[in-house]
Amino acid sequence: MDKTMNFKVNKDNNIEAKLMLKKVYEALMEKGYNPINQIVGYILSGDPTYITSHNDARNLIRAIDRDELLEKIVKDYIGI
Repeated sequence: MDKTMNFKVNKDNNIEAKLMLKKVYEALMEKGYNPINQIVGYILSGDPTYITSHNDARNLIRAIDRDELLEKIVKDYIGI
């Protein structure tokens, strides 16, 4: 059982996920939170209470698959 698992994320809705994440970011800013810290907390824990419910941000971020979100962030970071 020393096989490497192959992990694939659905590539649909790239633009939609980015727009939704920006709306979440803006809602966190409006409420006075550090958006980066809050979003990282959510991604690492899966706990939606890191995200404010202001402007429906909590529901928006829950609509984005966390694995998909991480893949997009890593790709953007390394320039793919």
